Order: sequence, then C-alpha cells, then structure tokens
Amino acid sequence: MINETTYRQRRWHLAHLMGSGIAVIPTAPERPRNRDSHYPYRYDSYFHYLTGFGEPEAVLVVVAGKHPRSYLFCREKHPDREIWDGFRYGPAAAREAFGFERAFPIAKLDAMLPKLLENQENLFFHLGADGEWDARAVGWLNKVREQVRSGITAPTAIRDVRVLLDEMRLIKDGGEIAVMQRAADISCAAHIRAMRRTAPGVFEHEVEAELLHEFRRHGAQAPAYTSIVAGGANACTLHYVGNDAPLRDGDLLLIDAGCEVDGYAADITRTFPVNGRFSPAQRDVYQLVLAAQEAAIAEITIGKCWDDPHQAALKVLAQGFIDLKLCRGSLDEVLEEGHYKRFYMHRTGHWLGRDVHDVGDYKRDRKWRALEPGMTLTVEPGCYIRPADDVPGHLWHIGIRIEDDVVVTYTGCDVLTAKAPKGVAEIEELLTDKEK
Repeated sequence: MINETTYRQRRWHLAHLMGSGIAVIPTAPERPRNRDSHYPYRYDSYFHYLTGFGEPEAVLVVVAGKHPRSYLFCREKHPDREIWDGFRYGPAAAREAFGFERAFPIAKLDAMLPKLLENQENLFFHLGADGEWDARAVGWLNKVREQVRSGITAPTAIRDVRVLLDEMRLIKDGGEIAVMQRAADISCAAHIRAMRRTAPGVFEHEVEAELLHEFRRHGAQAPAYTSIVAGGANACTLHYVGNDAPLRDGDLLLIDAGCEVDGYAADITRTFPVNGRFSPAQRDVYQLVLAAQEAAIAEITIGKCWDDPHQAALKVLAQGFIDLKLCRGSLDEVLEEGHYKRFYMHRTGHWLGRDVHDVGDYKRDRKWRALEPGMTLTVEPGCYIRPADDVPGHLWHIGIRIEDDVVVTYTGCDVLTAKAPKGVAEIEELLTDKEK
C-alpha cells in the first residue's frame, strides 16, 4: 500500500526541511538473544519510513540543496551467505527497487562519508541515540577537519534529524492509514478469538497463544508489543506481562494486545468477564470506564487540542469514583487535588504509528497542540482498584481498561478498532455464544 514513489517523496520532503546539509540515518542492528541466536530482526522506524528497505546493515544518506539526492549503503550480494540467511538485494538491485540516486556497499560508508560532508553546513544525525554511531560520526567530522588548510570546511552544526522526521511521521497519509486499518482489523479479530477461548481454568498464556495465532494467520509480521493478558488482580498492574496465571471464575480478564503490519502498530485493550457475565460491581466500573472513553472520543476533532480528550475522560471518571465511594469530596476537589490518580494514574492516550508510543510532540510553544487530520492516537481510560481499608471490598481487584485506535479526520474522527466488541451486551452475547 506504500510504494517506492511514496518513500522517494518522503526523502525529498526531508531534504526540503533540511534546507542544506547531509542527513545520515542508519537502520537498527541485529540483536543477539543468546550465544549464536538473534531476536527476530526489526528495522529502525525512521530508516524504514524513508526507504522501505528491510535489511540490516544499511544506512541512508540524504543530501539537501538545489538538487536533493539520496544514497543507500547496504550489504553486497553474497551467494554463500544467502544460502544460510536468505536473499539480499545488493546495492544495484536496491537502488533500482527503492528509487535511490545511487547505492554503495556498506563497507564503503566510513571512507565516503567524509567526502560527502566536505563544505556542508550541517550534519543531521541522531546524536545520542547510539554511542557507536556517535563515535563514527565524530570520526567522519575529524577527517574533514584535517583538510582545513586545503580550504575544506566541516559542518559547524550537528542537528537532530529526528526533530524533522517526528513532525513528518505525526501526520499519516492515506497509505499509512490503510496499513494501520489492516493492523487494526487483524488485532480486532485476535481479540474476538481470545474472548471465545477464555473460560475458567484456562491459563493466561493459552489466551495469549490465540492472539499470536490470529496475528500470524492473517499476515501480521509480529506483535507490536508484548501482549498483556491479565486476569483478576493482575489487571491492576498496568504493564503485567507474566501471562502465566490460571483464569478464575468471577474474575475479569484484561487483554492489551495489537499486531504490527508492514511496520505499523495496532494497540487495543478489552476487558471482559472470564465466566461470560459481569457481576453488578464489575458492570458498574466497566460502564464508567466506557462512558469516559466515549466522552474522550467525542472530543477528538479539528479545533480541539491534545489534552481535551484526557480532560473529558477525567471528569467522567472522577465523578464515577465519587459515586462508587472510591473518592471523597466534590468533583472539583477530586480533580484539583489529584485524588483520582489512586485509581487512574495514566493519561488517556498516546500517538500511534510505526511505534506503539509513536513520535511527535504533544505540546508546541508550551501549549497542547491542536489536533489535525491524519493524526492517529489511542484512547484508553481505565480504573485499577487495589485492596485497601478505605476501599469498598466488593470493588477489590477490579482492573479495567478500554482502548481504541482513532484517526483524526476533517469531519471528526474514525475509530479504526471498532470491530472489537466493547459494549456490555455484545461482550456477554459473544462470550455466552462462542460459536457465533
């Protein structure tokens, strides 16, 4: 859905934003898991956003100016290694397939970069992200500086290329949204499959296996993050990933899981009763969280700012906490003094895209930034009730989060993950009629 022309246009756009200078953007290295085994390879999000090139040991160089151009440095063809590790493009084929002006063997990078940096004003780089790359960049600059008596100058400024790329990545185009919709659809199907597999006595990891099966069955490359499958009290730990406990009759199960498709993430949370029916207390808290999410989604429209959905959800939750005897005082007091944070301690969403917690500033000039078409975010209010003397006992160990992926449009917003059931009636119907 995202083709070579799109990647080329992104590189041109980056060069325009740079004005002058050279950007150097390496992909991620392969990571050893143990001894001679590696984790499944995942390219760097910035690099892949600009190239579409998925191999390790690769670097993109963008040269700005009157005639912008981009170069790829990558692994050479190697028939013997390809027998063991699989296909490699090699520079010639990569240049043709991905639309670079030129491509070179990665082994030539350190020799060629000083030459490319000569008489350039700026080096755009991810300084501070990786110590080894920082050292290599300093080495390139020092090589250029050695030629000062020949009238050659080195860049006088190192600028963070991520500042420019973060703004580019924040607004998704139609192709990106289409990929994210596919990731959302697969993830919704996985949540439905997991709901149908859930029953008292089943282990959390068995439910997680259903998620992973559905992800891969439909062509997702991997989970976008480690799945949270948290039954009962485990749901009150926000980043619980043990996923090894048995599910008990009468408990809720919170699943926070999404897949990655072609580098783009989905991020969904659903909470439902293990035995198929909400207890009265569970239903009360669930309906509160759902109402908070609905209030937040209603605020996602052009003209609103990033913080408006969060504030809308907070007001609903805080009043609900008062009604449930979890918080005491007026609504204004609970909000102003932060008493609600005992039961709701995170914000209502984050940017979503190539990274689950995607790039992009939330404020500009110290003000919450305005929502614009193409911005994609999560909406995920929650409530987490741990046992305490001043907490009603019938609410203990209830942990609920409801999370959807939303894209801002010119007419409001679209919920990409609407296919995952979240109404009380539809959840109970699905859980009690698992053949549907």
